Amino acid sequence: MKSMNIVLIGMAGAGKSSVGPVLAKSLARPFVDVDTLMEQDQGLSLQEIVDRKGQTAFRIYEEQTLLSLDLTGHVIATGGSAIYSELGIRHLKQSSHLVLLDVPLDLLEERVDDVDQRGLVRQDQQSFSSLYWERRPLYHRHADLIIDCSGKSITGICQVIVARLAMGSS
Repeated sequence: MKSMNIVLIGMAGAGKSSVGPVLAKSLARPFVDVDTLMEQDQGLSLQEIVDRKGQTAFRIYEEQTLLSLDLTGHVIATGGSAIYSELGIRHLKQSSHLVLLDVPLDLLEERVDDVDQRGLVRQDQQSFSSLYWERRPLYHRHADLIIDCSGKSITGICQVIVARLAMGSS
């Protein structure tokens, strides 16, 4: 398990960027946030990339960023739309455990109140709920491990991930 990356997937608001650093610290691993890499590379926020360059360009940048990752032993937080990139997900699965942070829609909607400023890749006027139901089967299909995050703290989520991955590697 030491050399395998742990890649966090899930919807915006699932806690990937919050859980990731805590999980990385608890395992003494480096942490990488794909959204941050994209923002640094493009010199724009995620929302600015979507607004100025469009959703297609955003997905291309995201896929290129995923494909450029050549890491071992890291904790990686992906953007919520990374799941749309078959090539990117396949690349990650070669060296990673994909861990879905599964959060119920009602809780996600409470956490994500800035849908129009979040850098979400979605169809014009597509609701957050519709996006959730569109992505949910993709997350479940690609996840090696699904963590029900309901009622759990960040530390609690990290403990469950570590325990479940340890069980799988023995």
